[in-house]
Amino acid sequence: MPIDAAKALAAEPRTGEITWDRKDVLLYHLGVGAGVPATDPDELRYTLESRLHVLPSFATVAGSGSPGVISGLSMPGVDVDLARVLHGGQSLTLHRPLPAEGTATATGRIAAVYDKGKAAVLVMRTEVTDADGPLWTNDAQIFVRGEGGWGGDRGPSARLDPPAGDPDKTVERHIREDQALLYRLSGDWNPLHADPDFAQAAGFERPILHGLCTYGTTLKAVVDTLLDGDVTRVRAYATRFAGVVFPGETLRIRMWRGEGEVRIAVSAADRGDAPVLADTIVEHS
Repeated sequence: MPIDAAKALAAEPRTGEITWDRKDVLLYHLGVGAGVPATDPDELRYTLESRLHVLPSFATVAGSGSPGVISGLSMPGVDVDLARVLHGGQSLTLHRPLPAEGTATATGRIAAVYDKGKAAVLVMRTEVTDADGPLWTNDAQIFVRGEGGWGGDRGPSARLDPPAGDPDKTVERHIREDQALLYRLSGDWNPLHADPDFAQAAGFERPILHGLCTYGTTLKAVVDTLLDGDVTRVRAYATRFAGVVFPGETLRIRMWRGEGEVRIAVSAADRGDAPVLADTIVEHS
């Protein structure tokens, strides 16, 4: 079996130093659609170094590009075809606001391996600390088609009851034709998002947008719309990737306010509101 669950779970954690600076943060913000309109004071908080604050989802690329997904596939006990791999979900816990530049230690390990029958799900956990203590914890759920069925633990259900009633706010965000090409410069070089031949071999008509790009774009919309533009209010953010986005499409982002949280559903407005992000929650102060 290409995935040896026992070996993957028993493997020693991998630890390394990561660094990032303001240029990395600015590039990430542009990659998730910041800067439109370019002179808007609210956008300049993302695009001008003298006013810079850091969108918490930057943690998914800080210092190492694609934490969890590509790194998880190189862990002991894991030997799979990249064309069968999808990013199934992502959760992020913030222990304090992210600095615009820093050096930290990232420790990554396979925290769980689940047998979903027709697929396997790996949970790659990355914990990041600096000299002042914990900064963030990332969990990436890696969905590997065709690698389940060995009789392992199915794991918890990621499905939540849908939010009740009409959304409190709905916004739309257009994804540029070159959005994936720009976003991948933050470190996720998976050819699925740039190479038409590779995308077709993986079963897609053309390259798709990175799930983590949609993830960042959505968090920015929530912060700007319901959290008064204050990135430091975000405490945690989790989603399940329910469908693909093609560059050039428009995201429809629906938001429901709750006590200390915002529930979100994201769909592709151009394809009959086909689901894109589901079971999505931003916890906040």
